[in-house]
Amino acid sequence: MALWMALRGYPVHPLAPGTKTPVPNCSDCPTGRHAPQECPCHPRGGWCHGFHAATTDPDTVRRWWGRNPEPGIGVSCGPAGLVVVDVDAHGAPVPDRRSLLPGIPIDERVDLTGLGSGYDTLALLAAYRSAPNPCEDTSTLRVRTPSGGMHIWYRAPQGGPRFRCSSGSSAKVALAWQVDVRAVGGYIVAPSTRTTAGVYEPLPGARVPAALPLWLTAELVRTGHRIETPPAPAEPRARAQASPAPRGRRQDGQRVLGALLDEVRSCAASREGTAFSEKLNRAAFTAGGLAAAGHFSEAEARQSLLEAAEHARPHQSRRIALIVETGLRAGSDRPIHPKGRP
Repeated sequence: MALWMALRGYPVHPLAPGTKTPVPNCSDCPTGRHAPQECPCHPRGGWCHGFHAATTDPDTVRRWWGRNPEPGIGVSCGPAGLVVVDVDAHGAPVPDRRSLLPGIPIDERVDLTGLGSGYDTLALLAAYRSAPNPCEDTSTLRVRTPSGGMHIWYRAPQGGPRFRCSSGSSAKVALAWQVDVRAVGGYIVAPSTRTTAGVYEPLPGARVPAALPLWLTAELVRTGHRIETPPAPAEPRARAQASPAPRGRRQDGQRVLGALLDEVRSCAASREGTAFSEKLNRAAFTAGGLAAAGHFSEAEARQSLLEAAEHARPHQSRRIALIVETGLRAGSDRPIHPKGRP
């Protein structure tokens, strides 16, 4: 399984036999005496520091698990482009209803009798958004955990926002009570891994992750999971902008999109009656087409759209993110070339 996943682009690393925790490879690793990037084990092909050592190199994977087939398999979510919804079913006291869905008040008239796990809160969130329950999403890989929980694997939006890990018991950043998120900065246990508690067993349905649903993308943005710092290094971006031809294409794209963004910003003058959604959708669709034609990156387009929209409609992050992602995806299928250029 480790080699199968590595060959499909999922960086893997060993877990201690019978557990779901990474294996240290030198005495300094458990005590944190050096940063993961400075670990002397890595140049020697070691697996120290868990997901920091994860690899897709077939020879390394064969050596790691060929030496000892008993270790479980961890997958580094960030480099793998994964966002995994981790549903827990721990026996814990149910918190106040105000803490079940962060940022969403649950009316006192809603009967919460029987609610006791992440399965219930995720279903509640899906119902609140009139969306399908991810626990029942057979279009994507779902894995039953030994503790009775579930891992729901999704592909992160390509070229879209990056998301961080969180804990379902966190008072600051969480998707829901007992619903964790595994993404950049974390790892997930691969299906077929066996621990002393049992096996991580894939459930009936798809065997590969589907694209993260738009409504969940919007929820992750709303709940503060989005990583604001863009992943692209500064030096290559500067070189690309220095070329005269790309600069001209960039200016053409910015000219077209800029006019539409001005219309979105103008909606700040009134809370109603400005056709805000239609204007933002038109701008997002156009931005997707311009990005597909190479006038600028999709990440740059997304940032411009979000800034303009949040200026016009502060505190509507979920609605804005949903419109922007939908428009960008639709527009990316139809590249746009402003008049005067091929």
